[in-house]
Amino acid sequence: MSITNLELQNYLDGMLRVKEISDYCPNGLQVEGARNIETIITGVTASQALVDAAVEKNADAIIVHHGYFWKGESQVITGMKKRRLSALLANDINLYAYHLPLDVHPEFGNNRQLAALLGIENVSAVSSVKPLGVVMQGDLVESVDGHTLQSKLKKLLGREILVEGPVTKPISTIAWCTGGGQGFIEQAVDLGVDAFISGEVSEQTVHTAREMGITFFAAGHHATERYGVKSLGEQIAEQFDVTVQFIDIDNPA
Repeated sequence: MSITNLELQNYLDGMLRVKEISDYCPNGLQVEGARNIETIITGVTASQALVDAAVEKNADAIIVHHGYFWKGESQVITGMKKRRLSALLANDINLYAYHLPLDVHPEFGNNRQLAALLGIENVSAVSSVKPLGVVMQGDLVESVDGHTLQSKLKKLLGREILVEGPVTKPISTIAWCTGGGQGFIEQAVDLGVDAFISGEVSEQTVHTAREMGITFFAAGHHATERYGVKSLGEQIAEQFDVTVQFIDIDNPA
């Protein structure tokens, strides 16, 4: 079976509430390809490696979290950008990208999927941070110390995990923001939770964790954002009976 590229765009744009969320890039269909879609590749970032993999798989569409045309970047089509776009256009591949709308979705979003991976209970969006769902909070099933949670994250995400702040005190309540969400650590402190997880770390994040007594984990931008687009692809395959494959292009960042 197949779906048209417009039908897929309308379905995803509606489900992910694209029109309601202001973002740093266009969300939805970024590069138009073939009208009929039978095979879809999903991945975190529309890198050349992912595009090449989609070409090899004879895919009609790629769906990613990190697409193209970010605010503030050069608008000229040269070098790396030219090569990526040329490959998409030459092979008639549609490119869909959903950034913040995929971060915050209450079922398929990166934050919600990370909570499911970690088995966090009583999950709720932090209402003081917009768009709603950018930061979430919840409870661990069992209280653990920082080293134990670090080991669990390492095993689940398959990468080294940075931990800062107190590592021996019990952790039972937690807040998180996948990707580059380290700047929300102060909101996590205000919530009174024991720990905060994000993908990245900044220089000042370490001092905040140490001085405010909150255990902080930097678990990788890529690693924490694999699961939203993967879950979204699984939903598309179930809804439309098309072939969907998630391809993980390794990235240590």
